[in-house]
Amino acid sequence: MVCTSFRAQRLLIFAAFLTLSACGAESHHTLTLLEATPLTANTLTGNTAPVHDPSIIRQNATYYLFSSDPVNPQPHQYLPIRCSADTASWRPCGQVFTVLPAWVTAAVPGILTLWAPDISYFGGLYHVYFAASLPGSQSSVIGLETNVTLNPSDLRYLWVDHGPVLASHPGDDFNAIDPNILVDTNQRIWLTYGSYWSGIKQREIDPANGMLLASNPTRYELAVRPGTPDDAIEGSSLVQHDGFYYLFLSVDHCCENSLSQDDYKQIVGRSSSPNGPFVDATGAALTDGGGSIVLQSSASWIAPGGGTAYTDPDSGAAMLVFHALDLASNAAPTLWIKNITWQSGWPALN
Repeated sequence: MVCTSFRAQRLLIFAAFLTLSACGAESHHTLTLLEATPLTANTLTGNTAPVHDPSIIRQNATYYLFSSDPVNPQPHQYLPIRCSADTASWRPCGQVFTVLPAWVTAAVPGILTLWAPDISYFGGLYHVYFAASLPGSQSSVIGLETNVTLNPSDLRYLWVDHGPVLASHPGDDFNAIDPNILVDTNQRIWLTYGSYWSGIKQREIDPANGMLLASNPTRYELAVRPGTPDDAIEGSSLVQHDGFYYLFLSVDHCCENSLSQDDYKQIVGRSSSPNGPFVDATGAALTDGGGSIVLQSSASWIAPGGGTAYTDPDSGAAMLVFHALDLASNAAPTLWIKNITWQSGWPALN
C-alpha cells in the first residue's frame, strides 16, 4: 500500500503523462464495471479497526487474520493477528513481531511500521510474507516468517525469521511490496507483488525454503495501468477456481490527505495460467489497463481495497477480505468480508 506522499514524489511522471496526452499518445483500455457490491451495513463485530490490507487463513476451527501495522502501532506489536471462530466476531490474538528485525531497520532506515502481510500454508509450515518500506519509496523489501502453528496456546508456537526474499531500490522499475502467495494446481508456488511504477510482477518460489526459485529467474508481468498519471495499481491476490486463476487488484488511491481523493476500488481479471495473460470480463488485457470493477465506494463506506481472496481447502468456500474507510467513524480503515460466488465464470461478492 502506498500513502499520501507518493503523488508529490512523482510530479515529473505526471508532467510527462500530460505531455504525451497532448501529443496524441497511444490509447489504452479503461476499467469496466463487472459488479459494484454496495457497502452498506458492516455486520462484523469485535476488533475490526484499524485494519489495512488483511489476509486470512483457517487452521482447524479458528480463522486467523493478519493485517498491516496501524499508522501509530502499539508498542511491541508489529503485524497484528486477529482470531475468529466464525469470521463474524473478531478478537486480538497476538502479533508476528514484538520488535522490528535488525535486517529490516538496516534495509529501510527510519521504518516504523510493516505492511501487507500475506498468510499461506505449504511445506508443512505457515508462511507470512510481509513488506517493509516507506511511503512513496522504492527502498523496499519483502520478508518471510514461518510457524508450525498459528495457535498461540500451542507449545510449538514460534515465529522463525527467514530474512529478506526480494528487494527493490530507487531506479528499479518495480516496488517490492504487497506480497501474495498462490499454490497452483500443480503445487508450484508463486509470489505476486508490486505497487505503482510498472505494476504487478510475479516470481516462482522454492517450496523447500520459501525463497525465490533459483532455477526459474523469469519475472512475469501481470498487470499495469498505462496511460494513468501515477500508475496506481497494487495489492495483488490470486485464487484458483474451475480452470481459471483470478487476479484481484486494488487500483487508484486510498488514505490520502483528503477524503475526496480516496477513490480506491477492487478489480479482477482471469487467466487459464497463474502467470497470465489476465483479461477482464470484456476481454481487455490487464497489462493494457483493463480490469473489471467488483468493489467501489458507497455513500457511507469509501475506498474499498487491499483485498485478499481465500478459498477454504476443505469446503471450497471462497471469500474476499478487504478494508474500507468508515465515514461514520472518522474514516477509520475497517475490516470487511464478502463471500465469493461464481456467476458465468466471474466472481460475485455477497
